[in-house]
Amino acid sequence: MAKKSRRHQPAAVAPGEVGPRQPCPCGSGKRYKACHGAAGGAAPTFVARPFEGMPSECDVIALRELVPAATAPLTLAEGDRTVRLATLLPGAAPAMVRESGDIWLGLQVQHSYGNPARDLGAVLEAALATDEPGVVGLLSAPGEGPSIQDLVVGSDLEITVHEGFEYWIDDIPERDAAMEAALEQANGGVMPTSRLASVEAAYWTNVGTKEHLRWVMPHPEDQLLDALARLHAAGQDSIAEGSRLVGMFRAHGLLAPVWDLPVGTGAEVLEEPAARFAADLQEALEGGELDAAERSARAGLANRQVTIR
Repeated sequence: MAKKSRRHQPAAVAPGEVGPRQPCPCGSGKRYKACHGAAGGAAPTFVARPFEGMPSECDVIALRELVPAATAPLTLAEGDRTVRLATLLPGAAPAMVRESGDIWLGLQVQHSYGNPARDLGAVLEAALATDEPGVVGLLSAPGEGPSIQDLVVGSDLEITVHEGFEYWIDDIPERDAAMEAALEQANGGVMPTSRLASVEAAYWTNVGTKEHLRWVMPHPEDQLLDALARLHAAGQDSIAEGSRLVGMFRAHGLLAPVWDLPVGTGAEVLEEPAARFAADLQEALEGGELDAAERSARAGLANRQVTIR
């Protein structure tokens, strides 16, 4: 008599949930059951979509994960201090209070306590509590409190993409040689990047050997994958001549499809095709069940995802 298999069948997982043996969505590389799905929970608590409700949520994610040098003013819900959101500050500082009393808030930082929106909120609160110029940061998990979207108002951010990090010293009238040298060194790693004007949160970049379009989209993951599969199966997923949808990033609860572009494409020629693709995508989002070819395309797309912490 044959022995019964001792292999356990995986438990059914509801749509949108993470199975115990699947990679943890925090990006640690561990299985969920050994990370944020561990008994008692892992510290810190993981928040799947931390920037939901933030003005220009998709752009904020792009600035945190994909764009080297950009800034945007923030409007406080209370108070009149000037706050400037930046991709990166000197030394990856979480925040800086300037001589003028203005506050600069950095998105690309060293620490991570599970909820970057709460981290930003805590750093902003700390910066608002002082007028002393200097760096403001976190030494430990901030605990309960407001997230960044609780402290600011507005619907859309006015984003400026910079060629380098000159904004680090644009409020300093007299610059010494050390400042200029540090700036030159930092600028050496900046890849040319432009934000498209015809659609939201789409960024062209030139990495030297290739050009890419990386576009953070606000739609739920399953719905977006279905729509992209429909467009791929129909041959409608190209952004420009010679372009190819090669995969996507998963970051902070949203997906960012990535297209490879021929070298020399540039950003300007993408404006009209990107707007057309957005219209096609909206129509595809309203489609019904996938057919066999579309299901195959969806499986291929799902296998080409990279999770960013």
